[in-house]
Amino acid sequence: MKDLITEIVQALVDQPDHVLVTEIEGDHTNVLELSVAKSDMGKVIGRKGRTAQAIRTILSAAAGKARKRFVLEIVE
Repeated sequence: MKDLITEIVQALVDQPDHVLVTEIEGDHTNVLELSVAKSDMGKVIGRKGRTAQAIRTILSAAAGKARKRFVLEIVE
């Protein structure tokens, strides 16, 4: 899942080398922390959060196939 989010976000931003996805594994839920360059934060979040929600939807669909729960957090 980490690679999936990395590929999607790198295609969206102007500085793909600043994209960093960190996976924190828990008992029932895995948390993916997404960090991008400050100038690209708006592109990842999108207008009214629509782009971020779309990325979370893709992650949720892929996680359902893997039978795990993933949460995407966008950190500064």
